[in-house]
Amino acid sequence: MSDIEVKDLPEVKLAGPVITVDGPSGAGKGTLCQMLAAKLNWALLDSGALYRVTALAAKQHGVALDNEAGLEAIAAHLDVQFKVSAEQAGVQVILEGDNVTSDLRTEETGAIASQVAAVNAVRSALLERQRAFQQEPGLIADGRDMGTVVFPSAELKVYLTASAEERGQRRYKQLIESGKNASLAGIIEDIRARDDRDMNRTVAPLKPADDAIVIDSTSMSIETVFEQVQQAAEKAGLLA
Repeated sequence: MSDIEVKDLPEVKLAGPVITVDGPSGAGKGTLCQMLAAKLNWALLDSGALYRVTALAAKQHGVALDNEAGLEAIAAHLDVQFKVSAEQAGVQVILEGDNVTSDLRTEETGAIASQVAAVNAVRSALLERQRAFQQEPGLIADGRDMGTVVFPSAELKVYLTASAEERGQRRYKQLIESGKNASLAGIIEDIRARDDRDMNRTVAPLKPADDAIVIDSTSMSIETVFEQVQQAAEKAGLLA
């Protein structure tokens, strides 16, 4: 997520404890974070969605993709919330008071997001914007470098992983159930290639923080994972 040099951006310690959940795609981070946010009634940060949110905000405000200063300002001042509720499945993304969850999934938004992500000033601004999510009573931060880069002083850090084969099976099942054609072998190959890129990049590589709890969910249900993290949170004194 935050593939930038962080030495010039010192962490700002704000109010409220943080639980970070990092790991590769398909390990179950999103579901786990939703469960934790709902259980603790804490705020949620879905860091992986922020480039799409920035792209959508830029489009809505008429900021051109070659206007780096404008894009940086959009990223730095994003009015966005990630909501979890019993009434609606998944995370609802609220941008400037409007539910934009479905808008973020469009191909157009994705295409703009990839261009926005290439702007270094945007990446720097989003790092600081992520840190501003820290608040009372607490924050659940979902991403790839939450515990290593964004919130290195988090009270509890979790690194959730699973084998490429298991993550591929999960993705394959999702696609088939949604009526799409898919190749299991191709999905697994793509996952391994993405893992290799993420784990071997020079800046903010995907890896567990030194003090993270590493959980392999390959043969575990999400409920079992949740119970383990909940026990760790209780041990860390984060549960009332």
